[in-house]
Parts: sequence; C-alpha cells; structure tokens
Amino acid sequence: MTDTMTPAFAPANYETLRETAEKAVARAKNTCEKAKVAAEQATDVLKDTYANAAKGTTDYNLKIIEFVRANADTAFDYAQELMEAKHPSELVVISTAHAQKRFETMIAQTKELAELAQKVTTETTAPLKAGVTKALKTKVA
Repeated sequence: MTDTMTPAFAPANYETLRETAEKAVARAKNTCEKAKVAAEQATDVLKDTYANAAKGTTDYNLKIIEFVRANADTAFDYAQELMEAKHPSELVVISTAHAQKRFETMIAQTKELAELAQKVTTETTAPLKAGVTKALKTKVA
C-alpha cells in the first residue's frame, strides 16, 4: 500500500489534511527535542547546585572543626595558666584577660562563619539562578 491515496478514493481536502498533519508532527518533534534539551540543562543545573552545596557544607563544617580545636586549645592554655597562678589576684587577672580574649574570638569566629555561610549560599544559588534565568529566556514551544 502506498502513502498516498488514489484520487478516486481521496477526500477533496486530503492533501491539505496530510500537509497539516505532517506539520503538526514536525512541530511536536521539535517541541519534544526542545523539552529534552531543557530537561538535560535542568539536570546539569541541579548537579552543579548540589555539588556547590556539598562543597560549601564541607567547607563550613571544616571551619567549625577548626574553631572547636582552637577553642579547646585556648581552654587548656587557660587551665594551665590558672594552675600556675600563685596568688588569688593573678586568678582574677588571668580570668579577666581570658574572658575578654574569648569574647573577641567569639565575635571574630561568628563573623567569619557568617561570611562563609553567605559565600556558600551565593555559590550554591548562582547556578540555579543562572539556569532559571536562561530557562525563562528560552521558549520551549
């Protein structure tokens, strides 16, 4: 059997219907291809986002571990200084200096963690923002 009907059996608008159907199929194929490309791009964006989030979380956790270690070292140094004090007034001086140093360190560490969190957030959301912006500029159909 052939693709075309013989003129005797074909409806009057057969060619027009056939052309319209072929155009619709071509448009559907084109739309499917565009959707496939968009899905692949979305997958890439999500992979980048997750990779950045994982790296940022690791960096943040390593920074916290670094601070915990430094704070523990400071606490042991403080305890040693207290044990070496020979007079109660020395205890007051050592404790006051330690408290001031700890407060300053806490402020600096908090600031550093906040900056790192901001950096991680920016780096994590950047690929997502770029992907969404690109997707909004690209028409699927």
